[in-house]
Amino acid sequence: MKEWWLQLGLLGVPLLAVYLHIPPPQLSPALRSWKSSGSFFTYKDLNIFYRDSSGALGSSDIVVLLHGFPTSSYDWSKIWEGLTQRFHRVIALDFLGFGFSDKPRPHGYSIFEQATIVEGLLRHLGLRHQRINLLSHDYGDTVAQELLHRYEHNKTGSILINSLCLSNGGIFPEAHYPRFIQKLLKDGGLLSPIILRMMNFFFFSGGLGAVFGPYTQPSQAEFWDMWTAVRNNDGNLVLDSVLQYINQRKKHRERWLGALMSTSVPLHLIYGPLDPVNPHPEFLQLYRKVLPMSTVSVLDDHISHYPQLEDPTGFLNAYLNFINSF
Repeated sequence: MKEWWLQLGLLGVPLLAVYLHIPPPQLSPALRSWKSSGSFFTYKDLNIFYRDSSGALGSSDIVVLLHGFPTSSYDWSKIWEGLTQRFHRVIALDFLGFGFSDKPRPHGYSIFEQATIVEGLLRHLGLRHQRINLLSHDYGDTVAQELLHRYEHNKTGSILINSLCLSNGGIFPEAHYPRFIQKLLKDGGLLSPIILRMMNFFFFSGGLGAVFGPYTQPSQAEFWDMWTAVRNNDGNLVLDSVLQYINQRKKHRERWLGALMSTSVPLHLIYGPLDPVNPHPEFLQLYRKVLPMSTVSVLDDHISHYPQLEDPTGFLNAYLNFINSF
């Protein structure tokens, strides 16, 4: 009997080792096209992926897109063409630790560093003195808040912000409800690396699918693209470090919410009301109370946490209506 268990154990060790070192999935044609249409710039010896498309003739307007957690700039793919028909330049990046950008570990990932990377990208593109429209989602909302704070306080190197549109981000820590796995990973200590090593596509897609509406779920191919972007450069192994942004939101609430409350920059919110992370009506009531100067677009009742993917037409129309209003 002991020999049987010993043989099983000896067989299990190499099988587990193989599982834990499964190579990342191959890029789909769509994701490969997205990457090949982009470029990289260097931030402190780290490679940051970005896309920069020239668009509408006769327009000088520039929009910079800031994606959410745990995904990438590919989140904007469904509205990219529509944006290029309105803006002269459409720019998006993969934050450090996301998508095709480098994912160093160990590393102290922070919202402050991500904002500095955005500033560095715009300097790299020669746009430091151009007015920028920011369009952000989720994690990107918090990066946008830090950029706005720097702009309002005339910090050296800050970008000139022409407008800011937020979408389904946890700008109020008291009305933000991270998923259980997010809380477990950010505070899991020694358990977090084990969970991350064991994470697979089915675990990932099940968790992410829970923040999409029941009628707006990504296709299997879209889930695979999201997972492939996460797995690129072993990104699944840095998720616990990146998730410290939740604690940073609480610590710097006054700084980042204060930037929104005091700004004279045109401010808008596009909101998917079925969002379990920033739930309706709690989030929206607080937003309207604290930021009464902001305009708001509430999408259909079945739209959840990823409005630009779940209702790209509605999202794009809401954003362009905002941009054309001032």
